[in-house]
Amino acid sequence: ALPLLTSFCWLAVGCPMSSSTSSSEPWRRFFRQIAGTLAIAACVLFGFVAIVDPFDTLPLSPPLPRVPVASNQRFAYPSLARSDKFDAAVFGTSSSRLLRPAVLNPTFGARFANLAMNDSTVWEQSRLFALFADAHPDAKALILGLDYRWCVTGSDYQRVTFRGFPEALYQSTRWPAYREMFNMYALQSAGQLFGVMTGIKAQDQGSDGYTRFVPPDSDYDAARAMTHILRDGITVPVGERSGPPESWTFPAMPALRTMLGRLPTSATKIVYFVPYNVRLQPPADHTGAPVWTECKARVAAVAKDFANTTVVDFLFPSPITRNDENYWDGIHYRLSIADRLIADMKAAVNGQQSDDYRILRK
Repeated sequence: ALPLLTSFCWLAVGCPMSSSTSSSEPWRRFFRQIAGTLAIAACVLFGFVAIVDPFDTLPLSPPLPRVPVASNQRFAYPSLARSDKFDAAVFGTSSSRLLRPAVLNPTFGARFANLAMNDSTVWEQSRLFALFADAHPDAKALILGLDYRWCVTGSDYQRVTFRGFPEALYQSTRWPAYREMFNMYALQSAGQLFGVMTGIKAQDQGSDGYTRFVPPDSDYDAARAMTHILRDGITVPVGERSGPPESWTFPAMPALRTMLGRLPTSATKIVYFVPYNVRLQPPADHTGAPVWTECKARVAAVAKDFANTTVVDFLFPSPITRNDENYWDGIHYRLSIADRLIADMKAAVNGQQSDDYRILRK
């Protein structure tokens, strides 16, 4: 072991060696070969990732038929938010991911990307929206799904989750995105995209951001769904609260105001409270009920300052939320309900009333 240790010492810090130069030379060649091999391998892998460009963000990557492959939408969606293929977008959490652009497009006369991200925070949604707004000054439509994260009270809200956030992909200049290419996740994603482009792997995510992440309806099991619904429990936004509801602070409201203010006056703007199953909604005598009530009032108050903005409430006991068989769990509804929500939103924009929803601001 002594020659190995002394070789490391000599190579690392240049300390004197106790053995002869001739005996140390094989070790020096060995370490140079290992270091050179690793350096070459690293360069080859980095070059492969940079050319494939799995997140479709790098400024010097060649034009290739790229599609979203990253399982973490925070990596997959920045390129879609910038894309000129779309002039409208859906934002929110997984509770909005089943809104299909194929149904939205003819309904609203726009080209939608679904940019709703699993468990995304208000901060993450607003960062992604900023990319979309910068790239689409003439955007036609916005649909923003609000859940408990938008109704948190107190001085601030959560910024990121355990999933991390690739800050370099969200910069106004794309050069920092190269920093996101030298890791195993980028390499894995590049391999997946290469497989899709070469036909080795089937595309499993939509080019417009939409992916059906729930099982097919043919696999629906009402008893199993009920187990998930009952497990979820009543949902109440967290945060500090004291005094009457009108004195509470909802820190997400400035972000909502900024997002609505970034869109053209002519754009159709729909802000909707997602339809949690009624079992997740606090009853009127529950301490959590005033939180939702006040949050809805605050959202409506923000929306009134922006033209062509409709606030639609699906978060109350209704024909949708009372029917347990409309849900896979307490939050995620079935695909037919997603299509029904789209039709309901269009009706709400036109001022039509329905038992499915309440119009909080038109």
